[in-house]
Amino acid sequence: MMITENKHSQRRAKWWYSTFHTVTVIVGAGVLSLPFAMAYLGWGPGILTLLVSWGLTLNSMWQMIEMHECVPGTRFDRFHDLGRYAFGPKLGAWIVLPLQLIVQVGSDIVYMVIGGKCLYKFMEIACTNCTQPKVSYAILSFGAIHFFLSQLPNFDSVVGVSLLAALMSVSYSTIAWVACLSKGQSSDVSYGYMKFSRTELIWRMFNALGQISFAFAGHAVTLEIQARIPSTPEKPSKIAMWKGVIVAYLINAICYFPVAITGYWAFGRYVSDNVVDSLENPEWLIASANLMVFIHMVGGYQVFAMPVFDLIEKVINKKLKISEGLILRLVVRSAYVAFTLFIGKTFPFFGDLLGFFGGLSIGPTSYFLPSIIWLIIKKPKRFSINWFINWGSILIGVCIMLASIVAGVRNLYVDAHDYYQFR
Repeated sequence: MMITENKHSQRRAKWWYSTFHTVTVIVGAGVLSLPFAMAYLGWGPGILTLLVSWGLTLNSMWQMIEMHECVPGTRFDRFHDLGRYAFGPKLGAWIVLPLQLIVQVGSDIVYMVIGGKCLYKFMEIACTNCTQPKVSYAILSFGAIHFFLSQLPNFDSVVGVSLLAALMSVSYSTIAWVACLSKGQSSDVSYGYMKFSRTELIWRMFNALGQISFAFAGHAVTLEIQARIPSTPEKPSKIAMWKGVIVAYLINAICYFPVAITGYWAFGRYVSDNVVDSLENPEWLIASANLMVFIHMVGGYQVFAMPVFDLIEKVINKKLKISEGLILRLVVRSAYVAFTLFIGKTFPFFGDLLGFFGGLSIGPTSYFLPSIIWLIIKKPKRFSINWFINWGSILIGVCIMLASIVAGVRNLYVDAHDYYQFR
């Protein structure tokens, strides 16, 4: 079995780099849809699902951090490197790499939609006398920014963008729950389930599970983030990485639970799939929140895109013998931005996209794939607490994946049919 050991000439990241990179990729698009997911699940199941997801994904991230250097002298700098070690060179690549790419590319597509919609909303509020462009034009404007930012060479070069994005995510999450709390309950608030047929309600509940799972999307880039941290036998990289992740998950909890609870409390079952859209006053605050979301989506897009750029450029360099440099970077990265822009503009359905991509890829990568790899490599004692936790994660993750994939595809079809029929 061949073990991939990546040699980085520069591993200079500090522990707090992992904090704001992790906050950027986790506390993102998903937090704004949590009240909407609660509307389909209800108080009890909604909060329970959020709590279980928070605990299970924190555990699975800890597992990945521990396995980064589980072989002496080797660092698994990419998720698919770890997959190859656990499942074998060929099977590991086929299992892990497609899922990891779906998380990264899918997140970028969703961020393209959210970034464009928030830019549109900001312009609508901030310039009432201006001729308002279509939402699709705002999405195009968001995409245009990335044709330039994507030319930054690597993870270290987007540290400033990531830090700004992390600050924005905490800020707009705080604005969202404080504004909901200040507004109070709507006069027509109701916490009953939406008036759909039983079949339709089940579909929407399944999609809500996918939306919650999308809110924990950072695992696909965890090892890539840890790869930038220096490591010695006396002070392995997992110490600094885990310290940063703990802080990130505390920030995650401070953002997620207040937004989910206050958003659902204020608007009930009529809350929008983006809770900021449900808020109407004060306008300056809503405009500020949308601008912060827009800035965060810019940073989040880059954090998810960088590993994809690195992979594509290395494959082209190896297979076609084209040297990595400005020309290759310009072509590959521009093509990638154009692709995600096209998909985002074609299917601008925030809630359905979250559910679909959440189930298809984030369910496996954040919930059960790390547990499967842990069972293979670490081999915990059968029927021990560790063994039960891992199999519980696997069972819950598989159920979320299957339910939300089917529901996401179905809801995308229905909403796309209605969208294009009445345009």
